This record gives sequence, structure tokens and C-alpha cells, in this order.
Amino acid sequence: MNDEPVRVAYRIEDLAHHSGATVRTIRAYQDRGLLPRPERRGRANVYADAHLARLRQIADLLDRGYTLASIKELLEAWDAGRGLGGILGLVGEVDGPWTDEEAVRMSRAELDERFGGSPDDAAVAEAVELGVLERVPGEGEVYLVPSPQELAVAVELYAVGVPLSAISGHLRELRGKVEHIAARFLEFTTEHVFARYLGEHPPSDAEATEAASLVRRLRPLAQQTVDAELARAMRLFATRHLRERLGAGRSEEPTDETRSVQLPVATMRAMENLVGAEQVAAFVTAAVEREVQARTLDHLASNYNNHKIVDEIP
Repeated sequence: MNDEPVRVAYRIEDLAHHSGATVRTIRAYQDRGLLPRPERRGRANVYADAHLARLRQIADLLDRGYTLASIKELLEAWDAGRGLGGILGLVGEVDGPWTDEEAVRMSRAELDERFGGSPDDAAVAEAVELGVLERVPGEGEVYLVPSPQELAVAVELYAVGVPLSAISGHLRELRGKVEHIAARFLEFTTEHVFARYLGEHPPSDAEATEAASLVRRLRPLAQQTVDAELARAMRLFATRHLRERLGAGRSEEPTDETRSVQLPVATMRAMENLVGAEQVAAFVTAAVEREVQARTLDHLASNYNNHKIVDEIP
């Protein structure tokens, strides 16, 4: 009885069908050295399961944003025995979800109901453009909501009177600032943590596994830092804003007594041309203080000289 495993053989058309790649793409991969040459059997080229696995690896790396040149380097490292498991683990760690949120599906009717029941095609189109909603192909007016929390925030803001256009504009502005923070955190950690793994050649399997562990460890730090700093800033500015609003229109006790002074119109215009109308009061105050200080200095110097003369008289 023969217990040897049966080796599956594919023609190039069969390989294309099972892998999802076209015949032309398979031949292009062979020409670029990404895919081993097939075995020649008589007048036919025969491919094996190893070719199918390699095509699926290439497709996975392409989906993750790798170029064909970098994929070739990774696969050469794999063929040389350096291992690809760590690299794929690192790629999976970086490319995986960075939040515990789970996307939900929602119909157009459910969306309209959450926002007051009145259909707003322009608002839905803008939400799709921003990625707050994603259309589900082939299911009509059904949408995927990647971040239910983000949608819930929009619902609450709308419920208290904020227009949808203002919510979208705020999100665009906020997104730009958050993307800047994310880029800076990435630059920071790359410089101080991950630079040793990013040389001219792909990291070894062990190095990639270690880097994946660090990504997993550091992943929550950016959000934790932003949460803490946002809470601090919100408390600071909200308190200040509330005090200013509550104090508006009230006559507070002056910390320094003030007095009105009449100045010639020509003098006022000259100062406005010099420093601007908003700065006239500050300019007058600074000029007077400088004059007072100058006179004080003159008085001190004069007193000293007078005492000196008296002391010198026999």
C-alpha cells in the first residue's frame, strides 16, 4: 500500500482559477522572480500547491500595501531559510484593528430615524466621503458603520441642535489634527524604538516577532496619551470659557482704579495710526509708565549728586 501523499498538479489556467490571479499575472510574477518556474512534464508546464501558496502570499502582501519589489525581497529571505512567519506576524499586527470597536450594519431608514426622521441625501453622501459610512455592495441602501461611537457622537450633537454640515466640517478639521498627532507619534516611536528593525534588509524572523510584540505593547499608548491630554485641555478651556460667559455683562470690582482722560482728536488719530485703535489705551499706559520711571531715575540721580556736593563742602 502506497502512503505517499498525492501531489496535486495544476495547469496555468487551473492555478489562475484557484488563486484568483490571471494567467498574464502569473507569467509576469515568474518573469520577475516572484514565482518559481513550473515543472516541465512532456510538453506541458505543471504547477504545484507550493505555487498556489506563493500566489496567495503575494496577494496578501499586496493587499497590505507592499510593493512587488519589497515582496520579492521578503520571499527571497523566506526561500533562504530566514523565515517569513515573523514578518507576516508584524504586518498583521500593524495592519490589524487599532480599536476594540466592531463595525455594524445599518439601513438608510435606521439612519434617517436617528437623525430626526427627515432624509438628507447630501449629509449621507458627505458621511460616505468621510468614511463615517461605507456602502455595502449589492445591498441597496445598507451601510457599514466602521465606528458606531463616532456616529453616536454625531447623533447626540444633532439632537442638541448642531447642523449636520457643521458636524461634518468639525470632523474634517478634527481629522486633520488627529492625523498630525498620529504621524508625530509614529515618527517618535520609529526613531526611538523601531529604527533598529528597519535597516536596508527585512528583519529576521526573530526580529520581526520582537517588533510585532512591541507594536502590540505600544499600540494603546497613543490613545491613552491623547485621552489624558484632551481631558486636561477640555477642563482648562471649558472652565475658562464658562467663567468668561458668566461674567459677561457684569460690572466686576476693578482691580485697579481707572480714570478717563480727554485727549485732543489729533493726538488720538496720531496714536491710532501708530499702534492701531485697539492698542491706544495700552500705548498711553506704557508711555506714561515710561515717563514716570524716567523721572524717578532722574530724581534718584539728582538726590545722589546733591548729597555728594554737600558732603564735599568743607
